[in-house]
Amino acid sequence: MGDLLLARHGETQWSLSGQHTSWTDIPLTENGREQARGIAPLIGRFRIGAAFVSPRERARDTAGLAGFPDAFVDADLSEWDYGAYEGVTTVEIHRTRPDWYLFTDGVAAGPAEHPGETPEQVGERADRMLAKVDAALANNEGSVVLFAHSHFLRVLTARRLGLPASGGALFQLATGTVCRLSTEHGRPVVASWNIRP
Repeated sequence: MGDLLLARHGETQWSLSGQHTSWTDIPLTENGREQARGIAPLIGRFRIGAAFVSPRERARDTAGLAGFPDAFVDADLSEWDYGAYEGVTTVEIHRTRPDWYLFTDGVAAGPAEHPGETPEQVGERADRMLAKVDAALANNEGSVVLFAHSHFLRVLTARRLGLPASGGALFQLATGTVCRLSTEHGRPVVASWNIRP
């Protein structure tokens, strides 16, 4: 059975400024485009049987530049819905909620079309995505790669390892990096993390 590769999209202006970016379609910076091209050889070391990508432009562009323009678009790979915190930095949130922490507190309610998600809701989405990954891995056609977003991929990692969604707090994830989740003695493990070209 293959491994699960996680590719975080390349840099955007909002990832540079620290603004929470969920549904807002912010394009990659030129550096972000270089990061995306740079992860192609990291993924190219593996025989890839299936590739999935978030519907957001920054993730789709990263997948394309990394050599996977035909990756299957799956809404379950979307970033955490930040609700009222979309476009807001943690520093700004701490002015009114000094003890706020995304992985335990979730977000403030947003507009009807983007109400926000609790950590548990993101965890449920991650579990759905992992079921799709497992189905693809069961075909024994190689590894699976996911092109997505920091907070979502951190929660997905926690769930893969049997941790609650809040366990995503343990896995810092930089832009334009690749991580590998594998198995050891039949149990999920982190094989490599935050790998850059």
